[in-house]
Amino acid sequence: MPALANFVLENIGEYFTTPPTFDLGVVFKDSGPTIPLIFVLSPGADPLNSLEKYAETKKKHVDKVSLGQGQGPKAEKMIENGVKTGSWVVLQNCHLAVSWMGRLEKLCEELVSMKPHRDFRLWLTSYPSTAFPVSILQNGVKMTNEPPLGLKSNLLGTYATDPISNKTWFEACTLPKVFRKMLFGLCFFHAFIQERTQYGPLGWCIKYQFTESDLRISAMQLQIFIDEYPDKVPLDALNYLTGECNYGGKVTDARDRVLMATILKYIYCEEAHADDSYAFSPSGLYYAPKHTEYEGYIEYIKQLPSFPEPEAFGFHENAAISKNQNATNDALFTIMVTQ
Repeated sequence: MPALANFVLENIGEYFTTPPTFDLGVVFKDSGPTIPLIFVLSPGADPLNSLEKYAETKKKHVDKVSLGQGQGPKAEKMIENGVKTGSWVVLQNCHLAVSWMGRLEKLCEELVSMKPHRDFRLWLTSYPSTAFPVSILQNGVKMTNEPPLGLKSNLLGTYATDPISNKTWFEACTLPKVFRKMLFGLCFFHAFIQERTQYGPLGWCIKYQFTESDLRISAMQLQIFIDEYPDKVPLDALNYLTGECNYGGKVTDARDRVLMATILKYIYCEEAHADDSYAFSPSGLYYAPKHTEYEGYIEYIKQLPSFPEPEAFGFHENAAISKNQNATNDALFTIMVTQ
């Protein structure tokens, strides 16, 4: 995989090897009142928060409903109202309403004859499903937001999400040096535990799906606790809330819970924010940069390697053999399928 990335880099440029950050504005330009926007969901991704934030910037009202038994008529009323008023309608989890998909297809076909308000938009979210109407897929704008691969891409994606990307929030803490270093540690932890799943049973006994909402609530709690207790950061409380409640709530295996708590103790500790030479990996390559502005963290992340070595996760280099074989097989299989 690194050789493949280098080949693309040398021949057509870095643009094609760097995953783009998720930008709804770019996708929105391709849409229209009669063209639905479809989120193809992947495990661990929740686009609703990004969508609501984008709606705020556009000053749009959002009506949302999670589809399931008996929710069809409610969704129809929302679409009828949105067509008249120009509001946005979000139908979540279309794959759960298989019996109603035929009706949705008819509604989408009728949108042109309804002459909807020019600001009206229909947003759909669904996991890949054979029941999803093909005509909607063909006529709609499709997008997916998969968790990026590699610590570097993951960290860049994390720093582009709300509230971390919000400069006002980022700079609001009463102890900026402590907060920013610990926030970077939290973002590294988020990327670290997601990347460990690439190593199969070596990484986790069971494969878990950690999401942006886990990170978001942990980041907000971190800022609140540092503001409330400026004399001494309550590390025990933060370790418990983040490791046992926010992320740990999904972890079912006893050994994995011990692992989660142990990883976090190396990140939420006194040295992490007090000692500038404190590193998160044996090589010293991964660490919380010295106190700097938001852009300084982005610059540090950009110079990290695209393909992290196993030592970043505390593994021997042989640990990557099966991981790399799986990644290569997946890539070759994907190339074969697209012929």
